[in-house]
Amino acid sequence: MDNNLWLCRIKNAEKTSIVQEGKRKFHYKFPDAEEMAEEYSLETGVLLRRAWKRKSQIRGAGEWEVEIGDPEPHFGTLDDIGIKENSSAPYVTRRITKTNLEWRIRNLPYPVETYSVTAERDGKCLIVRTANKKYYKKLPIPELERVNLEPVQDNISFSHKFNTLIIVYKKPVQVIELEQCVQEELMSVATIKDDQCKPS
Repeated sequence: MDNNLWLCRIKNAEKTSIVQEGKRKFHYKFPDAEEMAEEYSLETGVLLRRAWKRKSQIRGAGEWEVEIGDPEPHFGTLDDIGIKENSSAPYVTRRITKTNLEWRIRNLPYPVETYSVTAERDGKCLIVRTANKKYYKKLPIPELERVNLEPVQDNISFSHKFNTLIIVYKKPVQVIELEQCVQEELMSVATIKDDQCKPS
């Protein structure tokens, strides 16, 4: 596992850590100028949020892109007023538990039998379709890419309630082992507690 590219990337990053609001938060700076922020529950050790900031050729610093957790709230600027995303359009959020990877697609009103969720081995993703052809979505699985695995149909289950399609993918052993190795690496990062941050 030591030669895993993701683990090497985490080890080689410049890392800072703080405990705040019941979460341990990490900020990573990578040699390629990308940044990553993560939040872990102090109670369970489970990853609650992961976001990336990548340099943009057009806009310079770039914006935070959420991989795990709820999306950033978007407040319109004067430049955005003309075009606004429909608030009832379906959108995807991701969660991680100790044993599963989860996706929640909100604003999908159709009954559960309308949906199919399939493992796309070539595209290394899950594909969500509706029988009525009203919705189609490819869901990438970065956790599998990081351990060089393809998705397997037997690991997928899904349910539907409150206009939300909930997709669950059972974590393979390799993903769990990689997460444990990352946790071991993060234990060595010096952590500041919120009350130690005193304004000057």
